[in-house]
Amino acid sequence: MRKPDLAAAIAEQTGLTKEKASEVITAFTDQVSAATARGDDVTLIGFGTFNVRQRDARTGRNPQTGASIQIPASKTVGFKAGKALKDALK
Repeated sequence: MRKPDLAAAIAEQTGLTKEKASEVITAFTDQVSAATARGDDVTLIGFGTFNVRQRDARTGRNPQTGASIQIPASKTVGFKAGKALKDALK
């Protein structure tokens, strides 16, 4: 499902226009991005938690040449599904 599909489904369920639903989705993703950029977790009870995860530096391999390369440490965003979401998948 892509953003326009999600906006259409939300609009149908809530009575909002597709444009307003798209604005809501954009506002939601902007706020999740801003919170994780600050290092905060975003928890939606029953749905899941977005959190910042630290990746350590490691040695990788260039698949074209086979040469070893150093991959620097970095941060990434993780998502852990909540119980209600996990139960919905069963």
